[in-house]
Amino acid sequence: MQDMAQAFGVALALAGSLDADLVEIVGLSLQVSITATLIACLFGFPLGAILATARFPGRGAVLVVVNALMGLPPVVVGLLVYLHLSRSGPLGFRGLLYTPTAMIIAQTILITPIVAALSRQVLEDLHHEYAEQFRSLSTPRWTAVNALLWDGRFALLTVALAGFGRAIAEVGAVMIVGGNIDHLTRVMTTAIALETSKGDLPLALALGMILLAIALAVNAAVMSLKLTAERHAYA
Repeated sequence: MQDMAQAFGVALALAGSLDADLVEIVGLSLQVSITATLIACLFGFPLGAILATARFPGRGAVLVVVNALMGLPPVVVGLLVYLHLSRSGPLGFRGLLYTPTAMIIAQTILITPIVAALSRQVLEDLHHEYAEQFRSLSTPRWTAVNALLWDGRFALLTVALAGFGRAIAEVGAVMIVGGNIDHLTRVMTTAIALETSKGDLPLALALGMILLAIALAVNAAVMSLKLTAERHAYA
């Protein structure tokens, strides 16, 4: 018990002193996850909007696939990205394996279905609300899509934060394609796994506390955006 208390004390000191290694790991984690989230939103929001507004043969099957992809096993995604980026893979000539770019690719593949599925639900609900008005005005599809994206911006920001929360907590896929290389591809989750296996509990605890703080901040932001959206809805 005394050792655990001592480890927590050292962890708090590390987090409070802004240790250089700690800052580097946290900075890379945020860089990778924010970039992956932005790319996922770039693809996921339009896909969600199309699925929300379009009616075409096989739409139900597409929705089933998109929803199923929300539960993609991270290690499987990591393996597939590894096979494509390895020297014998089709993209091996780019030399991206064991780089932050490879980690961004893996996280993007993981969270794009989440962003697409959640945004589809948000925009489909809005589309049902405005469908009669769009038909009466003969609104072109892309104009309607843009209107839905703007009107649902607060809810879509919540979707983006959910994607970021999933990305920042990822460990399996980024471990496979990033390699957990010190000063190059080591992020919070992989560093926690490594330091715990080495018995360096203070650094693992410090990173864990920072990761928990980020998770709490994301949830607080989601709640704030939800309240803001409700105020605008009733305004």
